[in-house]
Amino acid sequence: MSMQTVRRLAARILGIGQSRVRILDEEAASRAITADDVRGLMNQGAIGILDEKHSSRGKARRKAVRKTAGRRRGPGSQKGSYYAGLSRKSRWMQQVRAQRAYLAAHKTRLKEGTYADVYKMIKGNAFRSRKNLKTYLDANQSWA
Repeated sequence: MSMQTVRRLAARILGIGQSRVRILDEEAASRAITADDVRGLMNQGAIGILDEKHSSRGKARRKAVRKTAGRRRGPGSQKGSYYAGLSRKSRWMQQVRAQRAYLAAHKTRLKEGTYADVYKMIKGNAFRSRKNLKTYLDANQSWA
């Protein structure tokens, strides 16, 4: 029997693809006539099976390590709209809370009546950032 036929029979018996069948003893395999002979060769070890190949997780592990380090977060990796990660409201709340905390921390240094006025300005979105608020306070001699 030809090697191709032996390989085909072995694959059918084992329920695997022909590419995974390895014929180790070609001389014994050429003498096989029936599928039973091929089964006998498998039991003797003249016909072997290659292990299945799977996708490696190595690249995925390396990528995960970089992600935990804060990499791969650039604009090219982002999906969704600009506010998908953090909503407009959440962003505004963060900004306002930071400004109010700054104002409260420096309340004792401010002139009379300045705190309430600036507090309302913060609520009205008058300042872009905490730094912008500080610049305003410095420029208007709001310090006591």
